[in-house]
Amino acid sequence: MRFLSAEQMFPIFETSKTKKMKKTLSLFAVAALLIGTATSCKKKGCTDPNAVNFSTEAKKDDGTCKYAPSITVNGNNPETISVGSAYNDAGATATNTDGSAATVTTSGTVDANTKGTYTLTYTATNDNGTATATRTVNVVIGMDNWLVTWDVTSDCGTSFPLAAAPIFATGTAGTNDLLIDNMFNIVGGTANATVNGSNINIPTQTIDFTFGQVTFSGVGTINDQANTITITYTYDNTTPIIGGSGTCVATYTKQ
Repeated sequence: MRFLSAEQMFPIFETSKTKKMKKTLSLFAVAALLIGTATSCKKKGCTDPNAVNFSTEAKKDDGTCKYAPSITVNGNNPETISVGSAYNDAGATATNTDGSAATVTTSGTVDANTKGTYTLTYTATNDNGTATATRTVNVVIGMDNWLVTWDVTSDCGTSFPLAAAPIFATGTAGTNDLLIDNMFNIVGGTANATVNGSNINIPTQTIDFTFGQVTFSGVGTINDQANTITITYTYDNTTPIIGGSGTCVATYTKQ
């Protein structure tokens, strides 16, 4: 006697099972195909954003990245000097990715004799591109610009008789403290002042004379070349005959 298999006995069942298996195999095949396609289509290129040929579309680095030189600014950045000081630029150095040196050129100037902020630009170029770096140089009015020899002219007259050759000196409070010795004709006297960059402030103070006293204050500035100081004084002189009150302007000129 010959027995029939389940597939022979139930042909409808066989067809359904077979279709299900075929469908499952098809899904695996499609998934494998998609994975393979995605892998094979993964775009190659330079993935380093620091490279000159960086590709935003590249998903896999292919070792083709190219680089401009790398620049290092030597010395202080920013640099600060006083007006009239000698400025010697420390320059910059540049290297390629293989360690070899690249030539650096410098553009921009610094006028060390005039207050201001100056920018120097360093540039280096190789076959892959150009790199730049900058240095800021601040030329400022410093205390050493005040501590020089000055002559003075003014419209102050006899009520506020300024000496023609005052002496500027550092006070005891430090770099912002300034003394103006030999303030007045004949009687001399010392005025206390403070310096803040280009600005001078003379707070209210009194100097005693033999026959009276003068109370005064003042504000002024030094120019960008640090060779002229202009101060406006307000004063009250109680000395008989030559006394009086008012304002006057004094111009101090560097010698």
